[in-house]
Amino acid sequence: MMHRHHGFTLIELLVVIAIIALLMGILVPVLHKAREQGKDIVCRNNLRQVGLGANLYAEDCDQYLPRGAAGNVAWYVLFMPYLAQKPIGNDYRNVEIYRCPSYPDKEQTVCYIVNGWDFDSRTDTTGHEILKPSRLTQCDRRAETLYLTDNEDGPWRYIVRTATDPGINRCDIWHPGHLPTSDSEDVTTGRRVARARHKTGANVLYLDWHVEWMDAETMSIDMWRFKR
Repeated sequence: MMHRHHGFTLIELLVVIAIIALLMGILVPVLHKAREQGKDIVCRNNLRQVGLGANLYAEDCDQYLPRGAAGNVAWYVLFMPYLAQKPIGNDYRNVEIYRCPSYPDKEQTVCYIVNGWDFDSRTDTTGHEILKPSRLTQCDRRAETLYLTDNEDGPWRYIVRTATDPGINRCDIWHPGHLPTSDSEDVTTGRRVARARHKTGANVLYLDWHVEWMDAETMSIDMWRFKR
């Protein structure tokens, strides 16, 4: 008796390959979206943890909080003793919550920028950089005032690898050009708030320590004012 060995025909193979390609086309974007959502959740949790540390720091320091990124000890150094994650060797670079997993360059150690914006009056729409600490009691609307947000990436933005790198002084926001709606790529006055780190915006930490996502188009100067 003769035994016939049946295999796939060329047409059947092409059909199988087409089905696999179709499934991959469907699954890859879904997996990518799920991965980005996971990173977004980690980033928000990071900011919440920083907020808890900042609150404890303020309670120990008569309600004062660090502001600008230059001329004083940086916020991420001051908050280290108040964080659940203790740094190894007192080095802030070991603190994972200071890093957004969606930041493109993994050498960046400062993935968030701080509110260093001060204004001469309620009608001042330009403002200037403040380097000294501010008291929380000076803030009129803590639930509506931003303290930290995602740091922008780009050729005009420094990658900070150590606390002594020159770019450390440019990790705060104090100018209209720093807002995510700005198209400026100037080293000093160019965009510093991430325009599209998470979807079409960035994650933000308010001064009442709640965290939320904000569309880049909705962020305004007034959200950074301590006094309104």
